[in-house]
Amino acid sequence: MNQALIDPFGRQITNVRISLTPACNLNCIYCHAEGEEHPKNQLSTDEIKTIIHAFSRYPIRSMKFTGGEPTLRDDLTEIIRSVPSHIESSMTTNGTLLEDIAHDLKDAGLSRVNISLDTLRQDRYKQITGKDLLGDVLAGIDAALDAGLTPVKLNMVLLKGINDDEIPDFFQFVRGNRDLVLQIIELMEFNDCTSHADVDNLEKKIASQSTEILTRRMHHRKKYCVDGAEVEVVRPLHNTEFCAHCNRIRVTSDGKLKPCLLRRDNEVDVRGKSGEELDALIHKAVQQRRPFNQ
Repeated sequence: MNQALIDPFGRQITNVRISLTPACNLNCIYCHAEGEEHPKNQLSTDEIKTIIHAFSRYPIRSMKFTGGEPTLRDDLTEIIRSVPSHIESSMTTNGTLLEDIAHDLKDAGLSRVNISLDTLRQDRYKQITGKDLLGDVLAGIDAALDAGLTPVKLNMVLLKGINDDEIPDFFQFVRGNRDLVLQIIELMEFNDCTSHADVDNLEKKIASQSTEILTRRMHHRKKYCVDGAEVEVVRPLHNTEFCAHCNRIRVTSDGKLKPCLLRRDNEVDVRGKSGEELDALIHKAVQQRRPFNQ
């Protein structure tokens, strides 16, 4: 195995986040599209496998598949099977297509899923996503739990005046089920969405109600245990430790290594590369990593 990938700020890369497609069947008002801007043709199955194989030669702990919506790819299970067994594979999905394939994904080696769920109310779901598919998402959550794609993390982007009054409902939804974790996520300004809610005060309130507080390795963010509900708060904009402890690098759907979600000036194109040339480009991208405020 190759030596660890460590950037100039001493941060070791242990997580690779691979966007499989820019396509999506929803149109969420806040979507950051994994920081991609005008992506070209998405990577082929073999191109993705080559990148997976290259990173697997380093001490990488996990690979996460994203989109767009990754379940739109017909070769998704084949891609998941290509992840070596010593690396955890997970996926972020909107859940709308998950019901029929959850067990197949588990059989292919997928460990767990994050499912986007910003509201439990049908009218608001359509307002946020442009589609009336909340029932499909809830069925997808049930299927993921049944298949053992756990813990199932529910990604709730907090939106002022839209869903910020639903926190008690979400707590009740995950309460008592150790396989469900609520992730409350601070809005990042993409798609001209500026509905910033007060995540800072919300986190302080959650902390005051918690019976146990744990600190996760990734980004040093907190996990709170509140009356049988597990809750994480993700604050990329107002958490001074978020960048300082970032351990991930992204691969765009058209084959660029992206050191930071919020920057487009340091991407490294690896499409069509393999072997020593690809390794050299991986090291180049890692050395170009900078905290966003640097």
